[in-house]
Amino acid sequence: MIGKLKGIIDEFGTDWVIIDVGGVGYHVSCSAKTLSALPAIGEAGEVCVETLVSQDAIRLVGFINSHERDWFRLLLTVQGVGTKVALAILSTISASELANAIAIGDKAMVTRAPGVGPKVAMRIISELKDKAPVFAGVDSGIAGLSAALDSQIPSAAADAVSALTNLGYGQTQAGAAVAQIMAREGEETKTEVLIRLALKELAK
Repeated sequence: MIGKLKGIIDEFGTDWVIIDVGGVGYHVSCSAKTLSALPAIGEAGEVCVETLVSQDAIRLVGFINSHERDWFRLLLTVQGVGTKVALAILSTISASELANAIAIGDKAMVTRAPGVGPKVAMRIISELKDKAPVFAGVDSGIAGLSAALDSQIPSAAADAVSALTNLGYGQTQAGAAVAQIMAREGEETKTEVLIRLALKELAK
């Protein structure tokens, strides 16, 4: 099984790259974020690889780092999520944004990816919120919040994070602040209160 490829970037496609390793060109499917992070044609580059074997083909899927590959593997464990959908998700939102969305139950964030409807988004959130490494790279406050929440979607938290990001704060930064407030004030805290208190927290 191939775990990593390191060679010369030979050609790009809309969702793939060919990497020349010692004269052999490997066709590797990639997310848009991975493709944008790779160097130009003719330059040296490397990708972490997931090798997918089926009855009639062997497919290589490449990632800019092992963290993105871990998320790809995790997404494939969700019913209804295949290679195409998993790559669409990772092409649309970053790993930290996905972890944050799962932590606070932000279905709208997950459905931004092409081909991901509300039902699939709900399955991703419900099936992955307790799985490692689902919170890798996310503020510990967000992870603590998710552990404390029940199966209901915390729409107040999602609305508060959305409002804060509209004000210019980063998704992970806003999620961490809201998580901290909810852990302190309780999960029944209203959206407007979450926003006001989170703004005070972010201003420190």
